[in-house]
Amino acid sequence: MADLNPDDIVSVEVLKGAADAIHGSGFELVAYSSGGRVDEHVGWERRYLSRLMGTLVDGAVLVTPTVTDVQFDGPIVAVDPHTGTSRLPTVTADNLQGARLGVGHLLDLGHTRIGMITGRADLASAQRREQGYREALLAAGLSVDDALVRNGAFEPEPARLAARELLTLPRPPTAIFAANDLSALVTLDVAAELGVDVPEQLSVVGFDNIPESALADTPLTTVEQPIRRMGHDAIEMLTSLIRGEVLEESHVTVDTKLVVRRSTAARPVSR
Repeated sequence: MADLNPDDIVSVEVLKGAADAIHGSGFELVAYSSGGRVDEHVGWERRYLSRLMGTLVDGAVLVTPTVTDVQFDGPIVAVDPHTGTSRLPTVTADNLQGARLGVGHLLDLGHTRIGMITGRADLASAQRREQGYREALLAAGLSVDDALVRNGAFEPEPARLAARELLTLPRPPTAIFAANDLSALVTLDVAAELGVDVPEQLSVVGFDNIPESALADTPLTTVEQPIRRMGHDAIEMLTSLIRGEVLEESHVTVDTKLVVRRSTAARPVSR
């Protein structure tokens, strides 16, 4: 498994699913992490695949790879590729529908001024989540106020800055949809620092349903993508390819679902 960042909660969950699937299969799992910058990913992926394929490993799973149309001496499966579906077999979540579910939940609660903290601009998953946010607002007859959209890059510090900017606006949003749970959890922290009560004054929805989302002081409402299952399915696809089997489906999209907890409530009457 290549390009797995041990500091990335999502990658860790993918690894857990991969370990589940590899158990009893007769194969062994080896995990590598680039540890580098985003703009170094292409070179890292090509370099390590060239070193490993046909020697140490029989195949590889790439997690959020930038390289999606390469040819090497063994099968490759991509989980959540940067650019979306490619010629490589892929496993992705339904990010577009998931975002619609999250924003739709806030709309159902009466919120009309909904901000968004977006993800990494280079990732197809982040792009789909922002698209879903915009489509949900438009479908409800609301215009998209770009002043309520801030880039969180799926990282704590940019997300913290984004949340603070949104919550200190002269007219702040009554709800925030964050492109990942990490950004949503940071938003809860910023709200607490500013004395903004969640969910009485602010509703927050995340995306991923990482284990930490249920353990927050205010448990997080979120859109669940079955991350562990994605890692499991990717390994099953890979081992089938290694055995020379033909995949029934080479591009698998797994459903997302809304998980409602205590970070969301009806829009405050005064706002």
